[in-house]
Amino acid sequence: MLPSFTQSFSVPQQPKSKIVFIDYLKVLLTALVIVHHALVTYGAPGGWYYFEKTELTGAVIPMTMAVSINQSFFMGFFFFLSALFIPGSLKRKGSAVFIKDRFFRLGIPLIYYSLIQATVMNFLIYRYAEKHDITFLQFLSGYDGWINVGVLWFVLALLLFSLCYVVWTKTTKQDRNNWPLPSVTRILLFAAVLGFVTFLTRTIFAVGWVLEPLGFQLGHFPQYIAMFIFGLIAAENQWIQQIDQQHYSKLNIFILCMIVIGFPVIFSLKIVFGQPLEWFVGGWHVAALLYAFWEQMIGISIMAALLAFGKNRLNTHSNFMNKMSRCAFAVYILHPFVLIVLSLLLKDWGVDPAVKFLIVAPLGVIASFLLGYLVVKIPGINQIV
Repeated sequence: MLPSFTQSFSVPQQPKSKIVFIDYLKVLLTALVIVHHALVTYGAPGGWYYFEKTELTGAVIPMTMAVSINQSFFMGFFFFLSALFIPGSLKRKGSAVFIKDRFFRLGIPLIYYSLIQATVMNFLIYRYAEKHDITFLQFLSGYDGWINVGVLWFVLALLLFSLCYVVWTKTTKQDRNNWPLPSVTRILLFAAVLGFVTFLTRTIFAVGWVLEPLGFQLGHFPQYIAMFIFGLIAAENQWIQQIDQQHYSKLNIFILCMIVIGFPVIFSLKIVFGQPLEWFVGGWHVAALLYAFWEQMIGISIMAALLAFGKNRLNTHSNFMNKMSRCAFAVYILHPFVLIVLSLLLKDWGVDPAVKFLIVAPLGVIASFLLGYLVVKIPGINQIV
């Protein structure tokens, strides 16, 4: 976010030709976030502001599969990419300036989203989806949802993680400069261990349980914390410079098997044995254990494969992608508003919600990036996002 997902996404003091693909991966991830929330709107499980759920099995299953795969890696990957740039930024600026910059670039968007954007979105849903014929001022007179970080839970978590890193650097002198680039075997072993830790965490904090008002789904946080830490380690050991397509090529076959074979096998537990969805998202259940392992094994593998793919295929300058990268943080902030407006405009269209998804998802991506592109040209605001 930043100048590139909040300056966390620009690599300090390195040749641009070596890191341009990182910004382009960030653009792809931001688009995935928009599609993910459109999927949740129209059929997939998950929390969102507005719902129109399809009941077509042929649509629900692929939608569920898509959000499950997305959730396995996309936010953890954001934490990894963000952490890549924190050590260099901290060394260059010093602790005081680094912390001030973090609060400026992350804190202001948090305040804006909670006090203004979330309020407007909740009014639109209350007025046009729930059909309460009141004015905005009347809505505000009874509104009690001012602390609403929404999708900016990521920004809040990134701020907290960054502050913890500053404290860690002040209290320890541990050297992290002798970590070799992980092999495929070590990546899969790490994913397996993380899957077990995730399962144990979800016996207490099931997927869907949210720590309010922070918006944290703690059932996913083992991966987020681990990937932030490994982003720091990767930066200190220059892993990005060492990655090549051949290094992680075997992961592509593994990922395909986890999608084509692994997910259907786990999903069959629900269909064949009638196990409730609650058994998959937490608790001492075999379904929860298998799902946690599948999620981390495929998620960590996708992250590694994307890094190798990006360096091999996306490491070429593109004026268009540079512009998209520049506005990606603004897009992340604004896309819920865009999706809600589009969904409400199509609310009374008499077609199945799955059809609406096919319209809203691509339009949501295009409109969000167009709006973000305009916003980052506004003086003052372009110093924050």
